Amino acid sequence: MQLLPTTVVGSYSVPEWLERLKTDYHRRRLSAAHLSEIHDAAIKAAVKDQELAGIDIVSDGELRRDNDVDYLLARMPGVRAATSSKSFYFDYYDLTVTSPLGTEPVGLAEEFRFTRTLTERPVKFSLTGPFSLSRRLRDEVYGDRRELVLALAHALNAEARALVEAGATMLQIDEPFLAGYPEQVGLAVEAINVVTAGVEATWALHVCYGNRYARPSWEGHYTFLFPAVLDAGVDQLVLEFARKGDEDLPSVAELGWDRALGLGVLDVKSEQVETAEVVAGRILLQTRDVQATLLGLMRVVERSGVTLAELTSSQSTLEDVFLSLTGRQYVGEDGDGKTDRREDGENDGRGRRGRRSRRGGGS
Repeated sequence: MQLLPTTVVGSYSVPEWLERLKTDYHRRRLSAAHLSEIHDAAIKAAVKDQELAGIDIVSDGELRRDNDVDYLLARMPGVRAATSSKSFYFDYYDLTVTSPLGTEPVGLAEEFRFTRTLTERPVKFSLTGPFSLSRRLRDEVYGDRRELVLALAHALNAEARALVEAGATMLQIDEPFLAGYPEQVGLAVEAINVVTAGVEATWALHVCYGNRYARPSWEGHYTFLFPAVLDAGVDQLVLEFARKGDEDLPSVAELGWDRALGLGVLDVKSEQVETAEVVAGRILLQTRDVQATLLGLMRVVERSGVTLAELTSSQSTLEDVFLSLTGRQYVGEDGDGKTDRREDGENDGRGRRGRRSRRGGGS
């Protein structure tokens, strides 16, 4: 079993050219067939980028999605949009439930199948959770918030079953709105258990404080999840700790979480590019068994072809190890190879490291 498997969370950084083309589609200047071909090319690049970065469990970067809600709700039977166009692709539709929600899959399994053909590595597929979806819907049918959330959960359960039939083994529920309504965590967990019921997959739950235009939507601490989240039928809890680790990480353990924990170690809301030393330090601080972690890191380094002697020499740094592991190229500030030309994982220099993407995602 791999000691420290790595993965990504949220939307990949959307380059400006893709933003323009997505917006052209929503302004009816581009056909759906043309946009689909563009999405295919962008996802191929995102998957390759993750492979080059050494990511163990890859995703499609959610690059087909216009935002975290509309990609799913706008395709559901029983949901009506006030208009079919947008000024900017990332804007939210004004959506209304006008008839009981069905449980027919809306096609996400086909999106998974496409990504599955691009890589030999495990693929994770994410779904926005029923509680968060409900916060962007006007209800003309159910008349009760709980009934609406549970109806959405049943629809997502059908979607998850279709994904597993297509070969998905790792599914993640994202609840980006839950932090804004901490008193509703019990309802959210009840709905999550409807989504996962009878679906044989490794399930992760991701909760964050929102990331729209590189800014959090809410502030707070993960303690609000407990004790309700202990009843969630998931295998992993995936949280952002690059900003909150020192405060919130001990609380998660103290409050009784006894399953896998996904540790977010990159701050996607910051313009500052983390060095390899900073990321390694966060990993070590956030793992229970530092000695085992160090041994695991050493084995990874050795498999990459970097010798331990090189690591201990005065000419080799953690940045050099990072470059060897990922295949990235450096161009030094003064020619000595100390400044990274490229960017890491989710952010490719056209998001937070260069022109900031207007698209949200991640934590």
